[in-house]
Amino acid sequence: MANRSCLLYAFVLLVAFQSSMIMSNTVIHTPQCRPVAASSRDKILFSINLLIYKAEFFLRASVGVGINGISPGLVQGPVPIGGTLANITNSARRIIEELGLATVGHLRVIKQVLRSNLPLPGPQLDLSAQVFAGFVNLGFNVSTLSPPFNIYANTPSFVLAAEAISAFTLVAGIGLNEAAAFGVLRTILNNGVNSTVPPYTFTMAELTNRTSEVVNRLGGCGVKDEGLIVPFQLGAENRTTSNVVPGDVNSLAHARFEREILRIVFGTGNATMPGGLYPDGFIGALYQLILNLNLS
Repeated sequence: MANRSCLLYAFVLLVAFQSSMIMSNTVIHTPQCRPVAASSRDKILFSINLLIYKAEFFLRASVGVGINGISPGLVQGPVPIGGTLANITNSARRIIEELGLATVGHLRVIKQVLRSNLPLPGPQLDLSAQVFAGFVNLGFNVSTLSPPFNIYANTPSFVLAAEAISAFTLVAGIGLNEAAAFGVLRTILNNGVNSTVPPYTFTMAELTNRTSEVVNRLGGCGVKDEGLIVPFQLGAENRTTSNVVPGDVNSLAHARFEREILRIVFGTGNATMPGGLYPDGFIGALYQLILNLNLS
C-alpha cells in the first residue's frame, strides 16, 4: 500500500493535471468566463466550499447526520439550514450515503494536503427544499409549482438535486471518484427518463432540460449543463438525442470556472451576490478576491 506522502503527492498531481486538461480543451470567449488567477492552494480552498455542501447534503438526507457526526472536528462552521432525511428508496439511500462518506474522505485528504491541524472552515449552507424549489420554479417560469417542488419528497426529485451538486464537485477537480459518483446518479435519472416526476405530469426528461436551461442562464457562459434528452446537434457526434454523459462537441467534459459556479449556486447570476445554496457566500481568499475586484 502506498504511504501517505505518496498519496498526497498523487492528489496534488491529479489536481494540477486536471487543471491543465481543462485549460487545453476549453475555448474561452469572454473575460467573464475565464478562471480567476489564484494559487493552487486558494483553488483547493475554493473547492472545499463545494465538497462540504455535498457531504452535508448527502449525509443528512441519507442518515440524518452531518460531516462531524462521521468525522468529528473535520470541519467547523455554522449549522446548515434545512437539512432533513429524504423519502427515498433503500437502494438510493445506500448510494447517497456511500457518496457522502466518500466526500468526507476527500475532505480529509485535502486537510492533509494543506498540512493544517485546524478544522476546515465551512460556509453557511442552505439545504432546504425551498432553495432548490427556486431553481425549478425558474425553469418552469412560475412563482411556485403547485404543490411546491420538494427534493426530499421522493427518489427522482432528490437524485436530480444530488446529480446537480455532484456536477459542481466534479469540476472542482477532485478526480475519478467524483466522476464516478456523477455517472451513477446520472444513470439513475436516465433509467426513469420518460417517467413522470410525482406528483406532477412532467417527465424527468423535461425537468432536467428545464433545470439545465436555468443553470446555463445563470452561469452565463454558454451551454454547459444538459438534460437527459437533447437535440441532435448537442448529442454525441450529432447522432443521438440520448445524453447519459453530457459533453461538448467532442464529448469532452464541460469546464466551469469559479465565477460561473458562484453565479449558479448563488442563484443570482452574479458571482458577488450571495444567495441560494450559500446565503452568506463562500469561505476563502479566492472568493474574497472576486468580491474585492467585483468580478461578477
